[in-house]
Amino acid sequence: MLHLNPIIFVACRGLAVAAACVSVTWALSDGRFRDSEGYYCGAICLPIAAAVGLVVWAAAARTSWNRFAAWLGIALVGQAVALQLIHAGPTVHYQHYALAAEYWKAANIWLLVLLGCQTILVVVAYARRRSAVREAISRSVGVWRFAAILLLVCCVGAPVSRHVPDYLIELPFAAFVQLLNLATMILLVAALPTDRKAQSASKLNRWFGPADASGATDDIGIGGFAVAGAIWVTAAAAILNAVSYERHPHIHDEVIYLQQARMLASGSLTVPAPPTKAPFDIYLMAFDGDRWYGTPPAGWPAVLSLGVAAGVPSLVNPVLAGLNTIMVAFLVAQLYDRRTARLVVALLCVSPWYVFMAMNYMTHTLSLTCVLAAALALMKSRQTRRASWALAAGVSLGYLSLIRPLEALIMAVLLGLWAIGIGGRRLTVPSVAAFVIGTGAIGAMVLPYNHHLTGNATTFPIMQYNDARYGPGSNALGFGADRGMGWALDPWPGHGPLDAVVNTNLNLFSLNAELLGWSVGSLLFVATMLVWGKWSGPDRLMAAVIAGIIGIHVFYWYSGGPDFGARYWYLLIVPCIVLTVRGIHTAAEKLPVAGRGLSESRRQVMIGVVCMSCMTLVNYFPWRAIDKYHHYLQMRPDIPQIASRHRMGRSLVLIRGDAHPDYASAAAYNPLNFSADAPIYAWGQDPQASSDAVDAYPDRPIWIVDGPSLTGRGFEVVAGPLTPAQLAIVAP
Repeated sequence: MLHLNPIIFVACRGLAVAAACVSVTWALSDGRFRDSEGYYCGAICLPIAAAVGLVVWAAAARTSWNRFAAWLGIALVGQAVALQLIHAGPTVHYQHYALAAEYWKAANIWLLVLLGCQTILVVVAYARRRSAVREAISRSVGVWRFAAILLLVCCVGAPVSRHVPDYLIELPFAAFVQLLNLATMILLVAALPTDRKAQSASKLNRWFGPADASGATDDIGIGGFAVAGAIWVTAAAAILNAVSYERHPHIHDEVIYLQQARMLASGSLTVPAPPTKAPFDIYLMAFDGDRWYGTPPAGWPAVLSLGVAAGVPSLVNPVLAGLNTIMVAFLVAQLYDRRTARLVVALLCVSPWYVFMAMNYMTHTLSLTCVLAAALALMKSRQTRRASWALAAGVSLGYLSLIRPLEALIMAVLLGLWAIGIGGRRLTVPSVAAFVIGTGAIGAMVLPYNHHLTGNATTFPIMQYNDARYGPGSNALGFGADRGMGWALDPWPGHGPLDAVVNTNLNLFSLNAELLGWSVGSLLFVATMLVWGKWSGPDRLMAAVIAGIIGIHVFYWYSGGPDFGARYWYLLIVPCIVLTVRGIHTAAEKLPVAGRGLSESRRQVMIGVVCMSCMTLVNYFPWRAIDKYHHYLQMRPDIPQIASRHRMGRSLVLIRGDAHPDYASAAAYNPLNFSADAPIYAWGQDPQASSDAVDAYPDRPIWIVDGPSLTGRGFEVVAGPLTPAQLAIVAP
């Protein structure tokens, strides 16, 4: 194609750019890419990806990058097609490939056509070089080792289903899609031009450092790269919180964290209880006589309260994620080298799991902050032999126990073993003592907290709440028929080994999908490291963290659900990214075959990783932000605008619908003082609850508002303002 008439090239480039413009215009203007309320839906990502692919090819059409750009466009569209084949959406379920017969109406068949076109192009391309491919595999990785890597990734390509035949169909299909996209990526890197090797290799070295870079962080210039990554993560998470999440809590837990944060910002652990229970009953808020309080541990709400006091609670997690990025860079640089640290930072910056977790109001980002701070402080104590650093590590770990006690237990064991010399040089006796004292002193703060709320220093409010609501032992670790709360995502009643297998599969699937958002499977290079890599001491430390987190959660009845990936496993994000980078290094070092040099192999692997990460930014991020997290779980921020537009003022607003999302969305805006001159939102779950609310506020005008579960859209005012007599007529 490079030998064709230049006029033809100009025409082709012009057509490609024109087609890209048409594709974007069509996507932005066609109503089929919007929902019933006019918001863009996830389907818009496919024509946008096609436009990007066309522009990339047009830019490279008359250069030696022509074939590479063409395969990059195919890979972009291929990933976008695969995402459109997935049924994810904002409801509570794990995403699945939509293979049911009712899905395949005429309007969606074209997705299969595009998938078929990609398959044909890949098969034809491989048919021309099948001998070379077989030789490359056998001489480098080996057929059986290559098969083992693919098997590990493909086995977690789909989540288990209650209907086993569906799973037996979906799993091979998911494996086919992953393998097809992997084959496309291999063809992409194989099409790299040979006349630009030195230039592209030198650019990669400038970005990430030479392959043999090592030394202390003060000597290798990791700081600037880490700060740039931190700024990117903070900005991306803050923008997603504003645009996709609409600065509104979407998960029940988030509503309570914000309520607790508001209480703490006002200087109290509790507030006066609402005048009656049923209309104001919200999950995880406990009524105790005339007191009302949140039952989750207070460590995260205490930090979130700083954002509440400053008027920017939505920025707390984004800022923490930026801080975490810097700490990860310095930790990995100390354990490994500059190149590894920079690659880890780069992959964190494009990790959907990492950035979307930083977007929300959940506890996990702060938990990671505590773990990273503890690990860095222990490392500093080992280097300086100063007990003060070990004390700081203990304080960080102790604070983790005030956020997520189970994770604190896991990390106490792992960091404790590391401190006494397993996996590293043993700390001095004073340092070990300081570490224990710091952990215990901060962790013991929970005892007076528990006593203040439950009357017993060893009884946690959340355990007391769940035991009373769902039965004794319902939220405890271990196997047994009494475990669980009857939630739809719990595989079977109680908790046993088979439940643990299902939960582990669900979390591994989420990890493979959301860790990096790669169309080939996010765990590809972790599997490469497991099967093919040479393990160092720091690698074993990473594996120990992964094993500890997965191992302890085997004994917990719930997987964590589909909210923000495998969120109960979130502390293994750094070890997984590190082992991904180690797998990348392994592949780059061991793939040179058939006369290809080590530098070319490294270049090919690195450019492949860069391309997959760019595809994540183009395809996965907007698709996930639009398709899932916009109005996730039907939680909506409409209520304040409705109250302002209708000038509700000092009124009683009866919210009709479910506890979640309808009442939970509105309850997030209730004042802490239920006598305040502001709208009071009550749950009109039934006539008796509505009557109780009206009796509690006889002097307030009444409004009736239907929630999203009833309207299928946002909140809608049904009637108001009403008197109690009028209410009896309008809403019997």
